[in-house]
Amino acid sequence: MKKPNLAQTDKMSVLLDNHGRTIDYLRLAVTDKCNLRCFYCMPEEGIKFIKKAELLSYEELLRIIRILAKNGLRKVRITGGEPFLRKDIMSFLRELVAIQGIDKVAVTTNGTLTLPYLDELLNLGIRSFNLSIDSLDPKRFYDITRRDYFEKVWACYEAMLERDIDLKLNAVVMAERNIDDIIPMVKLGKKHQVAIRFIEEMPFNGAGMHYEKLDWTYPQIFEHIQAHFPKINKLKDPKNSTSFNYQVEGFVGSFGIIPAYTRSFCGSCNRLRMTPKGMIKTCLYDDGVFNLRDLLRAGATDNELLTAIQQAISHRAKDGFEAEARRKNNSLVTESMATIGG
Repeated sequence: MKKPNLAQTDKMSVLLDNHGRTIDYLRLAVTDKCNLRCFYCMPEEGIKFIKKAELLSYEELLRIIRILAKNGLRKVRITGGEPFLRKDIMSFLRELVAIQGIDKVAVTTNGTLTLPYLDELLNLGIRSFNLSIDSLDPKRFYDITRRDYFEKVWACYEAMLERDIDLKLNAVVMAERNIDDIIPMVKLGKKHQVAIRFIEEMPFNGAGMHYEKLDWTYPQIFEHIQAHFPKINKLKDPKNSTSFNYQVEGFVGSFGIIPAYTRSFCGSCNRLRMTPKGMIKTCLYDDGVFNLRDLLRAGATDNELLTAIQQAISHRAKDGFEAEARRKNNSLVTESMATIGG
């Protein structure tokens, strides 16, 4: 097996995995707490949330990111749970954007708490947002999220539209839940510069798959859209894109489909994930490789932390299917998305 290394390019080192893929993107979950109870993410009664002492502190998070930034990390996406539920999140973000080497900080949010922070986020240079919204109908929104927050989310969406930002709407496609929302969501891109991304449902909901067979996969979603909009142009997908991207002829915005369950984008994966407890995941579908928090609190040096991360990516699965097959004791994928950061 080829081991990853720190490959010297012109002026920086980069982390390479055992398949020769550059790791330059960290998806960082800062909390597992969420104020929604989405059908596809967690049970109605919620999950057992992490105690504060078990969370990585902001100082610990910043230390890890600085180490990675010296070795090729260029993008950090802040996720949750809902990131803005974590106390003093803005103070953390202020320090994060100042780290040398980090070119882009992005945020994934459900939009219920984001609006009061939006202008400061933009002033910090954070201009890339993924807004999770699974229905444009308030009743369906409530049925999916089990919370009556549609108006708050929509107000956040409209405020984001008014600003010059990179805005994506994320919608998980669920049979008998929000199929009627697919076409209205595509239509949002007719006059607005917004990317709507439809995501195959995954079993990260605290219970496992809701369906014996997943009917609404990438081909079915695309065919459904094409039946309403025959003139669709394929866009060039950005490097390392997780979505296949399209534009309806005459529209300003675009739409994409993320095959998160059928996993046909893994070959170019450049992502590392870290949970709120400091668990490193080299794939969304693995059950965690090792816990950085334990090393940090045992007094590990920066070099020891970096070596541990290198070891983790030296045994990285080729794709999500291999990662799932490697899970300890053949355990099924049932954990809540809120605990792993998406």
